[in-house]
Amino acid sequence: MSGFMQSDHDSPTGRGSLPPSPVIAPALKVQKARHTLNDASSLSQSEINLPYRRSHPSAASLYASTLSPPASRSQSPIGRPASRVTSSVFNTGSNNGLALVSGAGDSPGDPLNLILRAFVPHVAVYTSEDTDILLKEKGFARGLWELLRPFGERVQGKVIIRDSNGSSRTYEDYSIHFVRFGEGIVHPESVTTNLKNAQVPRSNGASEKSNEPGRGSPRQGISISDVESVTDRHLRYAEESFFSLPQSPTNHGLDIDVPSPYYALYLRRLLSGLPLTPHETFAHPVASVIAISSRNQDPIGTLQRLYDESFSGDARLPNWVNAEYLRYYVLVHEEERDDITRSMSLFDQMKRNFGLHCHLLRIRGTQSVATDDDSIPLPRSEWMSAAEEMADIRKSEDQEDFEDPTRYIFDSDATAIRTFIREMVTQSIIPTMERKVSEWNDQVASRRRGLAGRFVGLTKRWGFGSSSRTSFSGQGSGSNYDSLGFYRQETPEAIMRKLADYAFMLRDWKLANSTYDLLRSDFNNDKAWRYHAAANEMAAISLLIMPQNISARSRVETIDTAFEAAFYSYITRCSAPYGALRCLALGMELLRLRGGSCVDDAAKWGIRLLESRIMGPVGDALIKERLAVCYASKQGMGSHLWGSRRRKSAMWSVLGAESWVAQSKFIQAQRCLNEARKTYSELPSGNGIDKFSYASMLVLGIGKQLNENLEAGEHLQDDGSTSDDDESEAVDEESEALDVVRGRRISTLGLPGGTAGAGLETAPLKAQLDASEEERERQDTGEAKDDFG
Repeated sequence: MSGFMQSDHDSPTGRGSLPPSPVIAPALKVQKARHTLNDASSLSQSEINLPYRRSHPSAASLYASTLSPPASRSQSPIGRPASRVTSSVFNTGSNNGLALVSGAGDSPGDPLNLILRAFVPHVAVYTSEDTDILLKEKGFARGLWELLRPFGERVQGKVIIRDSNGSSRTYEDYSIHFVRFGEGIVHPESVTTNLKNAQVPRSNGASEKSNEPGRGSPRQGISISDVESVTDRHLRYAEESFFSLPQSPTNHGLDIDVPSPYYALYLRRLLSGLPLTPHETFAHPVASVIAISSRNQDPIGTLQRLYDESFSGDARLPNWVNAEYLRYYVLVHEEERDDITRSMSLFDQMKRNFGLHCHLLRIRGTQSVATDDDSIPLPRSEWMSAAEEMADIRKSEDQEDFEDPTRYIFDSDATAIRTFIREMVTQSIIPTMERKVSEWNDQVASRRRGLAGRFVGLTKRWGFGSSSRTSFSGQGSGSNYDSLGFYRQETPEAIMRKLADYAFMLRDWKLANSTYDLLRSDFNNDKAWRYHAAANEMAAISLLIMPQNISARSRVETIDTAFEAAFYSYITRCSAPYGALRCLALGMELLRLRGGSCVDDAAKWGIRLLESRIMGPVGDALIKERLAVCYASKQGMGSHLWGSRRRKSAMWSVLGAESWVAQSKFIQAQRCLNEARKTYSELPSGNGIDKFSYASMLVLGIGKQLNENLEAGEHLQDDGSTSDDDESEAVDEESEALDVVRGRRISTLGLPGGTAGAGLETAPLKAQLDASEEERERQDTGEAKDDFG
């Protein structure tokens, strides 16, 4: 696309393009609705209670995460990065990650915030039968895990963590994930598995396996098709609810500074429900909550039985999971029926038998309803898996008597649960992780960092000191890589991988990065390709989060090499499209946040992700939107902003609009096209697309399709709507004004450089040229330039 490769400022004073004309949306006062919608935030506030045409009206709460975006959004393309990162990040000479993690919790949908909240300690919940019965009576059919999960997503108060150097840092946005014990296990494939039978993802919407993962227990990891389906349902709900409003807010363009709620949902579901796999230990339990209730007749014996079952019994985890994780014993006391004196005595006995990692959780046994004086709504978990959310959505669509899934609990119960989680995290989980990191670092990792460790690595690589016997998979007898496709929990490689993941979850980026870097060569020598891909992925991600400058040369030698190795191993050697998508999507966002020349690298990996065709149509359109945002965040230099990527940003906005139109997602397409038109209109004269016939016709055609489809939906809504007799006259009084100015009309969107009053039939658009320019146009006999301007 040669037009985009030109400078944005090759004609700073010419008059060859139309002047900018921002879209002006006057507020329409509708007497029937008694309110006015002025901006995009009004959509989120009004759609919550709207009926869904295909789902039950009670299902509105299922879509609250995308219908409630942040209220205030700056329209500046670089507003968000400028507030997050210091100014030195965005100049062309340097980049810095110092301010990346500071304030990451301010925006729940921010990609960096999602990364920090996805790779956190996982706590498995293992309960007795009497505890499950108590929680079912309280309204939680899936037990204690269902009650605790929403509260773990934001630990109350400040959490202090010490790194490997002894420095303490305080975080107010720390979180943990509660999971059900023993679920989500994905067993590794043997090295003898015939990879030709694996499904190779080469078409949009492909997933690793055809079997859909069940609720809470994915057999083959996270399915990209589930993530696509969930996001598509949210988009469809917004489209069908759109015409119920008196005026649409879609005169705005893309939210450059704050991610789209649908893109944030896509990333969150991509990172939710991490499966229990051997090649990465983020989902391995850091601790296990073993809980009994005050109803139990043999409390100490039951706790011992649950421990034995989880450690060496039938419920034990696979042998590639380290079984020496923290056990935290909880006594659930029912306030209304049981004796607190007996429970306190039992709790003291628990501490004498099992140590200080115990807690007495006092909750009410009755079910709370919305009409109770001290009831509060239980927040819906933001980190449920895509398969789980998809099951809830399908239930709302299939069941006629579907009830609002919002749960209520007593305020006293919420206070008790927050106190319990805070004490467990600050007094047990964090200190245990810090102690394990120090132990593994001193006993295992430090031996590999010295000269002796490097020598051992060389001898292991070339087979010196080992017998001549080699395995069928190509590894020598000195390799710790099991033929079943994993490292056993006691091997140095497994311990170091756990060390690196613990350091990452404790936000000790330097230790994590150095450990991942050590592991890459070991996994490569052992041909443990899934381990190798995951180590390269996390090495690059941890380096990008680290608070240090990264030169262009270092970026090529380390980050680009790591992403390339991870992507190649995930796709070619492992047939794991989910890993490839996660790797490049997170890498693109972290590179974009660093600004400067990193923006071009971020766009490069985003385009690489599109070319791989491992996503479905929804993900494809969302990545195109993010590429537009990525290029828009590139600041230029000087008064003319030399080096900016505004025209590339506009191009990707147009391509995003084209993808959304193909999926009949006209609201999203309208916003993309609005952003493209606005960007083109703000370019210096002579750099629009009015002189490029193909690009002009493409933008014009998209705008025309949007007009036709939005008007058709508007008329359909008008025909199906009914009103009372006493309100009809009031509506008629406003009908003439509504016919004059329609909030959903976007006739100007097809005009990349046109004015608000221009017509759609004037294509391609031409500027008002002076006499000399018109003469040169008549004398020009060359072919039309079929490209974006």
